[in-house]
Amino acid sequence: MEFGVYTFADLGIDPQTGKLGKAKDRLQEVLQAAKLADEVGLQVFGVGEHHRLDYAISSVPVVLSAISQQTKNIQLTSATTVLSTVDPVRLYEDFATLDLLSNGRAEIMAGRGALVDSFRLFGYNLEQYNELFEEHLELFLKLNNEATITWKGNYRPELSNAEISPRATNPIPVWVGVGGTPTSAKRAGRYGVGMAIVILGDDPKCFVPLVEDYRTAFKAAGHPKEQCQLAVTGHGYFTEDGKRARETFYTYFNNYWTYVNKQRDMFFHLDREDYDQMTSPEGSLFIGEPDEIIEKILKQHELLGHSRFLAQLDIGALPYKEVAKSIELLATKIMPGVNKYI
Repeated sequence: MEFGVYTFADLGIDPQTGKLGKAKDRLQEVLQAAKLADEVGLQVFGVGEHHRLDYAISSVPVVLSAISQQTKNIQLTSATTVLSTVDPVRLYEDFATLDLLSNGRAEIMAGRGALVDSFRLFGYNLEQYNELFEEHLELFLKLNNEATITWKGNYRPELSNAEISPRATNPIPVWVGVGGTPTSAKRAGRYGVGMAIVILGDDPKCFVPLVEDYRTAFKAAGHPKEQCQLAVTGHGYFTEDGKRARETFYTYFNNYWTYVNKQRDMFFHLDREDYDQMTSPEGSLFIGEPDEIIEKILKQHELLGHSRFLAQLDIGALPYKEVAKSIELLATKIMPGVNKYI
């Protein structure tokens, strides 16, 4: 199984100091985290896209390109690209450039994203989300395989013998992030791309039907079997002491969801009882000591059969030194512990 981490570089108020994070500092932390993840042997580092003042990253390929110059082996992916509100031609050109700069390490994870600010910002109609996503995905996959393209759709100007440059080393791997919608799972299978399940609060068993939908659609479309790939993503925090991990992370996890929901004009407070359920062996959060996390990942692997695990560690203004410890434990204890059994 491949292991990695991803970040949205949120700029929350530190619950310990009361200070608001700064974009410049967060970007430096992201670069440090990526470099560390590469050095300790993780396989994937992801960067998410948001278009708000309380997030530090809106230009994912720019940040990944900077990371590419400080790393050697780790795959570099968006997490996610809001595909409905980006021009597929520009998206391909940006990630092909990243791919060349990184010696073939670029990937794209496409999805709707947690927030919808990009629709208004770039002049797209949110009510056309599905149609835009479908058309943009279809066009991107065509661009990914053809250097000169003629194409006509409904939502962008047509292309006539257009030269798409530069060309990536090989076709860029594409994943679709799925939070719980059967339509999205079936679409990923129909187009023959990987599917990344976002497990944030629901019982992991709830995702079994989605995996079945994905694999059924994939097989029906006749895609090569080896392209059928499944990833699990979610929030994580690891220490050598599982009790301390749960105690420490509660403050930052509650802090994160408080200001995320404030962005949506919603009040939020996570009861400790609900949090304890989410961190239990059957819960959705990957919080605890390495042996606990190994057991949880193996249980989910039995359920879902995924081949990649990605953890989002740096939320709620969690100090970077704690993020770094989690990255090291993921690489040195959790990854080998899981792969010993798989």
